[in-house]
Amino acid sequence: MLDVIKLLPDSVANQIAAGEVIQRPASAVKELMENSLDAGATQIDLVVKDAGKSLIMVVDNGCGMSETDARLCFERHATSKISKAEDLFSIRTMGFRGEALASIAAIAQVELKTRRKEDEVGVKIVNEGSVVKEQTLAPMAVGTTFTIKNLFFNVPARRNFLKSPQAEMRHVVEEFTRVTLMNPEMGFTLTSDGKELYHLYPGNLKQRIMGLFGNNYDGKLLAVNQETDRVSIHGYIVKAEFAKKTRGEQYFFVNKRFIKHPYLHHAIENAFMEMIPKDSFPGYFLDIEVDPSDIDVNIHPTKTEVNFLDVKLVYAILHAAVRKAIGQNNLSPLIDFDEPTNLGIDFGEVVKSSNPIVQPKVPIDPTYNPFRQKRSDPGDWRQLYGERTDIKATPENFVVETPEDPEQKSHYVQLNQSFIITTVKSGVLVIDQHLAHFRILFEKFLKEMENDSGHSQQELFPQPFTLNSNDASILREMLPELQRLGFVLEQVNATTFMINGTPAELSGGNPAGLLEKMLDNYKINRTDLQLDRKLGMAKTMASQLSIKSQTALSELEMQNIADQLFGCSVAEIAPDGKKIYTIITIDELTSKLS
Repeated sequence: MLDVIKLLPDSVANQIAAGEVIQRPASAVKELMENSLDAGATQIDLVVKDAGKSLIMVVDNGCGMSETDARLCFERHATSKISKAEDLFSIRTMGFRGEALASIAAIAQVELKTRRKEDEVGVKIVNEGSVVKEQTLAPMAVGTTFTIKNLFFNVPARRNFLKSPQAEMRHVVEEFTRVTLMNPEMGFTLTSDGKELYHLYPGNLKQRIMGLFGNNYDGKLLAVNQETDRVSIHGYIVKAEFAKKTRGEQYFFVNKRFIKHPYLHHAIENAFMEMIPKDSFPGYFLDIEVDPSDIDVNIHPTKTEVNFLDVKLVYAILHAAVRKAIGQNNLSPLIDFDEPTNLGIDFGEVVKSSNPIVQPKVPIDPTYNPFRQKRSDPGDWRQLYGERTDIKATPENFVVETPEDPEQKSHYVQLNQSFIITTVKSGVLVIDQHLAHFRILFEKFLKEMENDSGHSQQELFPQPFTLNSNDASILREMLPELQRLGFVLEQVNATTFMINGTPAELSGGNPAGLLEKMLDNYKINRTDLQLDRKLGMAKTMASQLSIKSQTALSELEMQNIADQLFGCSVAEIAPDGKKIYTIITIDELTSKLS
């Protein structure tokens, strides 16, 4: 019998490794940008086409490579970061496994151009499917340019499993965000299909967050700074009132490397306990600095998971740091008592003035008697308003309207400013005012989207609405339904929209806040079914605009809500499944009182 075990060729082994390391275009973006960081670059430019399927190009101004290193970097397990096993526990660089470039070259057409400062010209290498096709000298600036074309060209099954260009582009932007967040001192650009999505200038972490997620984050962030002998934590958390219903802005880094760690995430959630709703999530951008020997970063091919030597200690310090930041924000005095405050008055000038200080006098009429005239004396109102000559004081002008027959008119009262109570033939009707209005608006908005009949009111001063690139692409998907609801949005660049008009029901409201809520719920319940999308958007908008509990209503407003509720197709149940009203029958009242 022949032997059945054999060594795989390097090209096949590299393709297998690529299945772990390079799962989609975003994976290649991550590996190449991390290599640029390790090369000491201060400017990194990322260019993609077709969400990275056709082209990924990363240009940096780092240290570059020699001709020998450029050829060797495509070999499997070739790395400059470690030389022995012990080095795995002193790693501060990003790429150290030596698998990324070999994996990329096995499944794509790769062109590498690189030059060191001490070299007069650079070197160009073309690698296709792990085979070097070309190696020549090339004039270029100091640094490295990686160009990846036709990812998975020789593994069509993998290419078929890629998602839509919009979905893959969101993954690319997410990897770009993770790399750029903790390197604010560096410049980055991201260009997609010829359009520049991001141009990030060197600055501090807060400026970088605003550059990635919008200028509206300026007032949403709380600084977190905690230094101990074992652990240092720096970054920002998002204020509790801006918590979202999605896990969007949650970024943990360890020594500037992005990680996922549910246990540490629980520390943040626990710190925000009772400050945010149960169905919302806190946002944070935090870097945990620890000694490399206290962590193991080599437990996952994509290096997004780490093991801590003492994770309970990190948990406790993280929880305390976040609680401290929240407490300082809530308890800080409105006046800084360390700074002298003169309220704009120069008391020195007052003292030096030669003018005497005169006590102000208030004129008083000691003979005034407010009870001198009777209330019925017409002289009072004639002196104030003048005598009207166009109205004759005849009995016909003072008609008092008598109410309708009390047996035929329903009376509405409000209980706890939350429930509408009225009588019906069988007993007492109790309506939850919030749920009733929720149902009324839900059916109204749903009908408007179906009939394209939403009413819009023009904004006197159009408001800018800035999002990150991922959310902006999702908002573009929502535009047809939003327009039917009455929103008038104009896109001015890749991430900013102008709110030119809003639904009539939003008069005096916060359109940007409503759009953020609708965006969050859309991401949670995202679907390709158009009906489900309409239901979700109508539900979110109705929930936000419906009157809330603890809201005082007039009797006419209560009557209108009751009348509109029983005109709905489904009057008993709110869109969230809760019961809207109940009837306490006369028999039930009798049994309670007997």
